[in-house]
Amino acid sequence: QVQLVESGGGLVQPGGSLRLSCAASGAVISINDMGWYRQAPGKQRELVASITRGGMTNYADSVKGRFTISRDNAKATVYLQMNSLKSEDTGVYYCNAGWRSLVGQGGSWGQGTQVTVSS
Repeated sequence: QVQLVESGGGLVQPGGSLRLSCAASGAVISINDMGWYRQAPGKQRELVASITRGGMTNYADSVKGRFTISRDNAKATVYLQMNSLKSEDTGVYYCNAGWRSLVGQGGSWGQGTQVTVSS
């Protein structure tokens, strides 16, 4: 089992920037794909960005060119740099990670961190 702890959310004005971090811990052999999802009020959770262990990235069309996902495998941490934030980026951001352990494989979610973009 992997535990994920997110940090870095907060209130920011439109056009501003935030950097989210998600640190993974647990007795696993490897942490594979990692990603960030978000859920706005009244909407379903959606993928924002994902990154493979080897560094291949995928982004939602709505954030391409503004957000950058990266990871540090040595620290088991994934980051989301968010620039040129818009009001529609507001929501709870969740970290997700796939992992493999001696007894099997699975996926874990973080507790979520609130991002509010407002003037």
